[in-house]
Amino acid sequence: MDQKVVLITGGARRVGAAICRTLHASGANIMLHYRSSVEQARSLQAELNAVRADSVALVQADLLNIALVSGLVSETVNQFGRIDVLINNASSFFPTPIGEISEQAWDDLLGTNLKMPMFLSQAAAPYLRRSHGCIVNIVDIHADRPMRNYAVYSTAKGGLFALTRSLACELGPEVRVNGVSPGVILWPEDERWSDEVARQRIVQSTLLKRVGDPDDIARTVRFLVYDAPYITGQVIAVDGGRSIHL
Repeated sequence: MDQKVVLITGGARRVGAAICRTLHASGANIMLHYRSSVEQARSLQAELNAVRADSVALVQADLLNIALVSGLVSETVNQFGRIDVLINNASSFFPTPIGEISEQAWDDLLGTNLKMPMFLSQAAAPYLRRSHGCIVNIVDIHADRPMRNYAVYSTAKGGLFALTRSLACELGPEVRVNGVSPGVILWPEDERWSDEVARQRIVQSTLLKRVGDPDDIARTVRFLVYDAPYITGQVIAVDGGRSIHL
């Protein structure tokens, strides 16, 4: 992956940061998008640039503002001269019980999880075609096994699952498009998920009886980017077997 250029959304922390570190360690240059995690973004940039100078740049944007899409692509090209990989990782996540769903919640969840990946992929497509690059979408096992009280989020991720396959049809043969569906990797940063009994019940629903690690997702992304030239239109569940045991 020497000198390959990766544009990743939501790359400053959690799973996004693990993906950045893994691809960077394989030789990629990174355009790291963040929305509000400026301290984490700058810290990760400094960490990786200390390993290889000028290999990581930052771009800030609110992904709900569709007018900023072209700027993410143009800043990447201006910085590195090309785009080889687009990783749609950024995501909003919060409950939307039926009867309490607002238009704002709909726009937020569909915007970050589906609308922006669509328009960002469209904007990056001409550059990805030139480089015979690829797109990796971070989906969710709840795309096809909806979670109670998360109807809008599950719907958005279901759309991203379908978009992954649609883009593979539209952008082939030059561009491969795949997805990764995480299961229990990191607990949401929300007090609703702090109940240890509830957490253990979820862990026990996995076949491997343990929580995964962000590096499990990062290694799968690396495989799809680097070691899978004949794979497109696929979404790989990385969930300890939970999606077949729900």
